[in-house]
Amino acid sequence: MGSNKRINKEIQNMMKDNDLRRNHYCIELDGETNSHFFGKILGAPDTPFQRGVFKIDISIPNKYPFEPPVCKFVTKVWHPNVSSQTGAICLDILKDQWAAAMTVESVLKSLQSFLSSPEPNDPQDAVVAHQYVQNRELYNRTARYWTYHYAMNDETRRTVDKNQFREFKEKINQLKGAKNLDHENALSLLSCCDWDLNKALN
Repeated sequence: MGSNKRINKEIQNMMKDNDLRRNHYCIELDGETNSHFFGKILGAPDTPFQRGVFKIDISIPNKYPFEPPVCKFVTKVWHPNVSSQTGAICLDILKDQWAAAMTVESVLKSLQSFLSSPEPNDPQDAVVAHQYVQNRELYNRTARYWTYHYAMNDETRRTVDKNQFREFKEKINQLKGAKNLDHENALSLLSCCDWDLNKALN
């Protein structure tokens, strides 16, 4: 009962000013239960995630707030501490650094800042972490394209200079034709191969 009371109060407080554009985060209820809902965070300015909206699946365990919420990214994101395949998150406050005084709101704020501050030495996705360390420019370009493709709506995409992604799109189309892949699989494979088309083909 304590868990329900606590999360209900948190949700009520967040719903009083649940504005993504103003706060850079918000929640989205599914209408059935307060133990499972979604968060959204806005990518920070001057980062590869700028203007992207990232959806996060949030499940509240029975022992909350003495156990952290279970969170994973629904929106695909290219980030060393998030699995590019499953959306699993490697963040200390969702594991051993959680404290009962923390809230879902503080988690969303932390996730928004954590997008901009990767920890490649403690990765969830080793391939992304390797690219981040070895070729930061390529990492930034790849993360920017994933944000464009997965985290923006059509209206936002129209304001983005698409010429910056021309090389990526050409390689995706070549790989799709050569290996009979759909766009998502071609994008994932090329990203993991540092956009080396020959490596992806082989």
